[in-house]
Amino acid sequence: MITTESIEAARIRIGGTILRTPLVKLETGTNDPVIYLKLENLQPINSFKLRGAANAVAMLPPERRSLGVWTISAGNAGQGVAYAARQAGVPCTVVTIETAPETKIDRMRALGAHLVKASFDACWEAMERRTFPGVTGTFIHPFDDDDFIAGNATMGLEIVEDLPDVATVITAMGGGGLATGVATGVRARKPGVKVYVAEPETAAPASISFSTGKASAFEGWRATFVDGAGGKSVFPRMWERMQGVVDGSIVVTLDETKHAMRVLAEKSRVIAEGAGALALAAALGGKAGNGPIVAVVSGGNVELSTFFELIAGA
Repeated sequence: MITTESIEAARIRIGGTILRTPLVKLETGTNDPVIYLKLENLQPINSFKLRGAANAVAMLPPERRSLGVWTISAGNAGQGVAYAARQAGVPCTVVTIETAPETKIDRMRALGAHLVKASFDACWEAMERRTFPGVTGTFIHPFDDDDFIAGNATMGLEIVEDLPDVATVITAMGGGGLATGVATGVRARKPGVKVYVAEPETAAPASISFSTGKASAFEGWRATFVDGAGGKSVFPRMWERMQGVVDGSIVVTLDETKHAMRVLAEKSRVIAEGAGALALAAALGGKAGNGPIVAVVSGGNVELSTFFELIAGA
């Protein structure tokens, strides 16, 4: 378990790098649940990943940091590690999924990252092995890392401080580092809060895992515009981390995700990528209760042409 002391220390450590993002009520004008938005899309890299990456890089001993750092990412974790590495003055390599959107690839390059493209399967396997052929340096795991999770957990402290009567928190589910971190931070201050992950119907291994009671794979996985969430399986160690802090998974359709992206744009003038809208899609569906619910808008790194196309058809 990530301790409260390590989360508080992470908050101080990354305070000069990350933004304490606002918590904004979503005014839908309907009888929908009471929903607040934690706007992590406003971070300097437009993603929550900067919290964990900044803490993980800062926690490396100088001799390991000096070797350079590398990570595996569909784009957001890569930006976070590249941003933190640039601040530390060390080189960064990102093994990136070959289907990553061009906007994320361009942003990683702009931050000075050297990119190595690979298939989704190769990247997923490399995250389990923590090695990749030809790539050297110190590996920063994009979710299965105590320091990365402690950085993410700082968000949980902010949520409870800004909304003391919060009843439920929903985050997107990729590898599980966001959900585990936020849940740990929230429950350090308010143990009774419910925490759920939101997954797309095309990639929902956490839902299967909660049903079976063990870390499970998702058969029929397919790539969609929700590129920043939804894995092929839940890593066993991440399943252990989630026990006792995450209450379950809410699966949403792609149409519900597009609708949530449109609601964010129309009601709050917020641009969210597919993964960033998953939590709101789950909250709007009613399966998380009446609230107050905090939906974490985890990122906004989406090509504008793609964004316009998706919300136009919502």
